Amino acid sequence: MLKDYVLKEHDYIIETRRYLHSHPELSMKEYETAAFIERELDRFGIAHERVGETGVYGWIDGKAEKGSGRALCVALRADIDALPMQDLKSSCPYRSQHEGICHSCGHDGHTATLLAAAKILKEKEQDFCGRIKLFFQQGEEVCGGARLFVEAGLMDDVDRVYSAHVSPRIESGYISLTPGPVNAACDYFKITVLGKSAHVATPDQGVDALYIASQIVVALQSVISRNTSPLDTVVLGVGKLNCGTAYNIVADKAVLEGTTRTFGTESRERTNRRVREIAEATASMYGASVEIEFENHALAVINDEEAVSEVSEVTKELIPEDHIISNMDKSLSADDVAFYIAKAKGMYAYVGTKNVAKDPNTETPYHNGSFDIDEEALLLSCNIYVDYALRCLNGLEVKATEG
Repeated sequence: MLKDYVLKEHDYIIETRRYLHSHPELSMKEYETAAFIERELDRFGIAHERVGETGVYGWIDGKAEKGSGRALCVALRADIDALPMQDLKSSCPYRSQHEGICHSCGHDGHTATLLAAAKILKEKEQDFCGRIKLFFQQGEEVCGGARLFVEAGLMDDVDRVYSAHVSPRIESGYISLTPGPVNAACDYFKITVLGKSAHVATPDQGVDALYIASQIVVALQSVISRNTSPLDTVVLGVGKLNCGTAYNIVADKAVLEGTTRTFGTESRERTNRRVREIAEATASMYGASVEIEFENHALAVINDEEAVSEVSEVTKELIPEDHIISNMDKSLSADDVAFYIAKAKGMYAYVGTKNVAKDPNTETPYHNGSFDIDEEALLLSCNIYVDYALRCLNGLEVKATEG
């Protein structure tokens, strides 16, 4: 059963989520969103500062007397950015007011939830010792924000980190607390093929970058079909190919961009190595050269078993135990929350927000302009943020991370 201190924030959570939904901002440009978060933290009396241009870090220091041992530190994270898509919910009263920008991944709900949790935890500062860190993180959709918090040293003294994402795949009232790998590592690659232009009537006098790039795209499919175990989970996709200047000119340059998604270190290294080898060999075979760039966008999200167990114990007090999913299928989508979990014991939960009887859009997949959520589910998410932080900082069944 949800706690009274969360239920009383019902209207605040929904009103805040709807305000944010109607005022979305793109990754790394969340200026007004950050200003709104800061105004709310000021109202609650919570200290805060900027991380980068648009991230907000707040902190609450407990005032309870510390027992033996050092005080612990817990980080709670929410992402705040939206996507470059049109909001298709034309009759929705909280529809996006910004043309071509939409909160179609639920980050508005995440931000509202953590703000409400911050408000409650500030009111309970006499009940715990230690520090609660609040990460309102920018740029998750481009995997650009988490690194800024880590590079600022904000994870250096953290013992536990917790975050949650809404899910249209899970019924409202249920939650996935699954140990082990839950989201894939994401690498971006860009392959530039350098050929030689000529008239299409004399192709032998040129080196066709378009043709060579096409051969690379086809050959890359062998990485999955012939270089990867059928029991491994790997994705390799090319989503963009730009080349050519005119219909009658052999293209002298082609640029293709894609991504690899993996879970294991060995799989990741092997897959990315084969991308490079295939691109170089194919280009060389046809007399071209290539330039290859890789960017590490996100690590794999691997939930710590101990942290999952701790969060599960808290959650069992709020919902029936059979509403807790412990074996959710892995997702090949990426999330830079992984950079936090790589620094401290932590986990990433998926909170069910599907309620088709209430609104068919609540089962619409992420990154779709019709995406929406059952807002009532945000109360459960808020309650877990609050109670898990209190459980950790009060030293109940939680030990500081050693080393």
